[in-house]
Order: sequence, then structure tokens, then C-alpha cells
Amino acid sequence: MSGPKAVPLVAPGHTRPVTHLSFSALQEDGTYLLISSCKDGNPMLREWTGDWIGTFVGHKGAVWSTKLSPDAARAASGSADFTAKIWDTYSGDPLHSFPHNHIVRSVAIAPSSSHLLTGGQEKKVRIFDLGRPDAEPDVLSEGGGLSHDGTVKSVVWSGEHTGVSAGEDGQIKWWDLRSRKVTTRLSFPNPITSMELSVQTQRLVVTSGHTVAFIPAQPGETDAQTHSLNLPYAPSSASIHPILQDRFVAGCTTDEWVRIHGINGEEREVFKGHHGPVHCVEFSPDGEVYASGSEDGTIRLWQTTPGKTYGLWQGAPNGG
Repeated sequence: MSGPKAVPLVAPGHTRPVTHLSFSALQEDGTYLLISSCKDGNPMLREWTGDWIGTFVGHKGAVWSTKLSPDAARAASGSADFTAKIWDTYSGDPLHSFPHNHIVRSVAIAPSSSHLLTGGQEKKVRIFDLGRPDAEPDVLSEGGGLSHDGTVKSVVWSGEHTGVSAGEDGQIKWWDLRSRKVTTRLSFPNPITSMELSVQTQRLVVTSGHTVAFIPAQPGETDAQTHSLNLPYAPSSASIHPILQDRFVAGCTTDEWVRIHGINGEEREVFKGHHGPVHCVEFSPDGEVYASGSEDGTIRLWQTTPGKTYGLWQGAPNGG
């Protein structure tokens, strides 16, 4: 007898493809927030239940990346309008706009909310001091002015003084943000398509070609090893279960399905529901939900344990 069927909650509101999803950390009251980026230029903030809280209005082009500060009081966004912005998540007001010379593909706020990292089609990783927002940013480079030999697809903050960047050049670079120098690097044979920090597991989850890799966020500080898998398809994005660490969810650029794999790569579930390729997936910080964002303009929220009463899902009586 099979268990309850997975019924996703559909979060409407966006009018174009959803490009990126990011959950906040677990807040003191046990809840969390979800922020979404979209080619419609209007990032949206949602409750842990999926209910809409508000829309950040001000970008004049597609938004490729939006992330929340650890306390969820601030949001950062990166856009095709050649800016990155910092927002007040309570009022929805933009607090500052940081000009760039090309499309901004990724942003990350420091754990202390003191600085902002950005990367994009200029192939440069910049660090902005949020305490002095009008000051010129520093560019992280190894000489020659560029940070990567291709578009910077993702930047994350893996520690108070460590930034990590991933590029279409197949390179992942760890930067000491005090010295502004590269401390470690990792090369992939194909362009990096996504890189997300799993805070609870302290791993970077990276997709490149048909590969998904789970990489220690702070190399050398632990005995943890990189765990790498080849999938039968090219994943667009992947996310590891933050608590169980025994499974991951992945999206794919060439079909409309959301897949759950065991940590060794075996396919456990395939979920159909989206009407376009799935660009981004992410587990919630409590591991109860994962979200998928698609070319179809919708976000779908899926339960890790279908049939459980959680949020807007009311568990079915008698499991039927």
C-alpha cells in the first residue's frame, strides 16, 4: 500500500520564470521565510506556509538572485538592471542600490550583515561595506582585475571572513575576505550551474554538467570529504536535506520534474506538477518542505513527509 500522495502547494504571483529561491534561517519562533527571484523583476517574500507577505518593487530588469540576512531583517537582490539592492524586509523599502557595469547574477549577505558580496557577468566578485554603502567596493581578484574567466554564477558567505565564488569557468574559489586573496580552489570540467550553501550541514551544494557535489564549506577545517555524484540528467540546482542529510532534491533544465535522490544518487521519487523546466530547488531549514521554482512562473512547495499535518497541509485521517 502506497502512502499519501504528495500534493504541492502552488504559490502564484510571479508573471515570468522563477530564477532562484532561498529560505531564511530558522527564526526564534520556529518559523522561517522564503524569498524568490524572478525575471519579472519583483522578488517576493513569503511566510513558511507559502503565504505571500510582500513584493520588493524597484528593479528595472530580471532578478537573478535574492537572499536574506541571518536575522531575516534584510534582503539582498541582484538584477539584470546592472544593480544589486539591499532591502528592509519589514517595510519592503530599498535601503541602497549598488551600481555595476553588467548583469548581477548572485548576491550574499555576510553572517553579521556587515557586508555584501556580488558576482555576475562582469566576471568580478565585489565586496561592499554596508556600513559605508557609498564607498567604492573592493574587487576580489588574483591580479588582472577579474575574479573568474567566465560569468560568476554564485557567491556565498561560508564563514565570517570567507567568501566563495563559482563561475562558468568551472572554478570554485574560496577567498579570505581580510587579505582579499584566494585560499583554496576546486576545478570542474564543466561550467558551474549552481552553488548554494547548506548552513546546517556546512556544505556547498554544487551542480555542474551531470554532476552534483557536496563540498565542505570550509575546506581543511574538518575531516569532511567532498561527495560527488553523476546523475543521468543535467541538474539545474540541488539541495540536501538539512537534518537527515540522507537525500537531496534536484531540478532539471530539460524537463518539468522535481526529483528526490538518496545521498548516493539513487532516484527515490519523481514529482510532476510544473509546466516548464525547474530552475531552482531548496529545502526549508527544518527539512519539512522543499520548494521548486520553474520556467512556468510558479513556486511549488512539497512536503518531505506527505500526509503529515504541517503549515497549510492538513494530514489525511487514517492516512487515507
